[in-house]
This record gives sequence, structure tokens and C-alpha cells, in this order.
Amino acid sequence: MSIVRAKKHLGQHFLTDKNIAQKIVKSLHHGHLYSQILEVGPGMGILSDFLLEKAPEHDIFMIDVDTESYEFLGKKYPQLGSKLINGDFLKLNFEETFARQVAVIGNFPYNISSQILFKVLDNRLMVPEVVGMFQKEVAERCASLPGTKDYGILSVLVQAYYQAEYLFTVKPGVFNPPPKVTSAVIRLTRRRTTLPCDEKLFWQVVKAAFNQRRKTLRNALSSLLTKAQMGDDPIYEYRAERLCVADFINLTIEISNKRAQAAS
Repeated sequence: MSIVRAKKHLGQHFLTDKNIAQKIVKSLHHGHLYSQILEVGPGMGILSDFLLEKAPEHDIFMIDVDTESYEFLGKKYPQLGSKLINGDFLKLNFEETFARQVAVIGNFPYNISSQILFKVLDNRLMVPEVVGMFQKEVAERCASLPGTKDYGILSVLVQAYYQAEYLFTVKPGVFNPPPKVTSAVIRLTRRRTTLPCDEKLFWQVVKAAFNQRRKTLRNALSSLLTKAQMGDDPIYEYRAERLCVADFINLTIEISNKRAQAAS
């Protein structure tokens, strides 16, 4: 069987180490929350071989935007049939594709890693767990804690809904072609699907706070609340990186209440 050529414009770096591939697949909890698994960007199937060992306990789906990979995998795994999808994960309609909860796994293209995470967040009702290979810096941002240099928008939004665990680091030499960066595998385990606040406003507060992260919240959030409405609450003298998810939720509730009072 011929091999698939890695394509730079798709950000493809194929994992070649089977031990690491097996370790990634074993990082899935395979709990009672889901019976379907979607692999994103399977390439030549190094993760897929271990995933398919989970069948029939789990229905395995695969999606790859690369037609060459899709055709290769169709010959390698003819049993997948329509569960092998030639398409763009970022455009996938989860509700139309999956009848039940589905875990997501993959050696994700680094050029769209943040977009992949936001796609998961948008579909959190359907996705209870994610295990994925990312650029190390993105993995660190997902799992970082308040007060650290990597803590930012992605950290707060991911951790608002998922427990984020940095599992292990992966060196460039186990890929073909080797990327110019170090990689890392993380696991996201869903802990809730909704927040006890206005979620649209929560996202706005988090983004506004970190978009001017060197400024205090009193200045960074001035587009959402007047300084008079902020009053002398000391939280507005903090910078965004000091606030945990719960702080941002409470802040969103406060802003929502004060805006409602001003409108009444």
C-alpha cells in the first residue's frame, strides 16, 4: 500500500512512534459517558490501528480533509464505510453526524489548533472528552493556572467547561516530517455544559480582560461597564491573569446585574 505525502499547507506531521500512539489512545478514559469516538486527521492510521481495537465497544469515526489520506484509509479500513469522512472538522455538524455523545482524539494540525479547541467548546454538549496532540505552547495554555505567563483566554474558556490535564511531552523526532516545535498531549474531561451566568457575556468579559492584559480590569473592561458602575470594588484593580474561572463567572454576574439596573 502506498504512503500518504505530508502536506505543509495542511500542517501535517505524521506520528511514526507506535508506542506513543498507543499511549495517546490509552489516555482516553473510555468511560460510560460515550460509545462513539471521532479521530481527527488520522493521516495514515497510526492512532487508528489502536482505536479500532476498541471496536465493537465503541463506534469509531474518522475525518480527514486530505483526499489522499481519505482514499488511503478507505483501502486500509474498508469496514468503516460511511464512518470515514472526507471533510473539514471545523465545518462538521455534530448533531447530524453523531447520534450520541462522542469523544474526540487526534494528532491535531498545529496551524488550526486553537480553532479545533473552539470547535470543541461550541459542541461541548456532544463532546465529553478530548485527547489530543498539540503544539506544546497551546497545550500549556490549556492547562495553565492563574498567575502564570501562559494563562489567558484559551485557559479560562477551556477550563470553564473542561478539566484540562497536561499528560506528556513529545519530541519532534517521532514525526515525519519533524515539526520545528515540541509537541504535547492533553486530556480534556467535561465537567459541565453550561455556566451559572450569561455565557455570551462571560466570553466577552474574558476576551476583553485578556486583550489588554497589562491593564487593570477597570480599564480593560471599560467597554462593558462604566467606571462609575464599577465603583470601588477592588477586583477591578486586578489584572486578568489573577482571576480564576469562578472569579470570571462572578464578575460576569455582577456586570450583568449592573447593566440591567442601569437599563431599568
